[in-house]
Amino acid sequence: QVAVKRGFMAALAIAGKDLRTEWRTKESLNASVSFALVILVLFSFAFDLDREEKLALSGGLLWLVYAFAGALIVNRSFAREVPNDCLDVLVASPAPGWAIFLGKACACFLLLMLVELISLPVFGLFYNINWTGSFFSLMLVIALATWGITVVGTAFSAVTVNVRLRELMLPVLLYPLLIPLLIGAMEMTTGLLNGNAVMSDIRILLVFDAVFTSLSVYLIEFILVI
Repeated sequence: QVAVKRGFMAALAIAGKDLRTEWRTKESLNASVSFALVILVLFSFAFDLDREEKLALSGGLLWLVYAFAGALIVNRSFAREVPNDCLDVLVASPAPGWAIFLGKACACFLLLMLVELISLPVFGLFYNINWTGSFFSLMLVIALATWGITVVGTAFSAVTVNVRLRELMLPVLLYPLLIPLLIGAMEMTTGLLNGNAVMSDIRILLVFDAVFTSLSVYLIEFILVI
């Protein structure tokens, strides 16, 4: 019990360190926010759709933007530890591997949630869609799907951290695994924005999060020593 408590304290410390580092440099945050906003604005002018057609495409558009923005964020999760052999020091520290992973995953989760919260008002403005009517349900879907993206992305960030073309390899590995999560999130988001969502479908997101969080926590010890 004491070891688990220390592990969670280490995870919080690592998450805080990553958030402070990102807040100072804003490398991933600026890139992700800029990407999300540019894509949303460009698509709003690229297609001449009526409101019903925009509602039908809303969930798919949002989650495509969030998935690509998420890859920009998780890619830096372990990569920022490479200079000066910081990753070797982190792995050799008393913090267990699962604590390192959870700390980095939580930091990525908060950063991606910030990007999504910045993007939502722009999405509502340019697509004339009222997303505040089902705000809490929408936030629940976004939080669950975002955790799925970050937990899988952080795990693959650790896998590809020493790969020369990690910026290319991470999306290749990440997106195929995210297909069931993104399909569920797209359908639920579209349903919520249309006012006819079936919240029982949220089980897809819950199962995905539970399975991949468990697998990542179990396998991270082997990944970090490779």
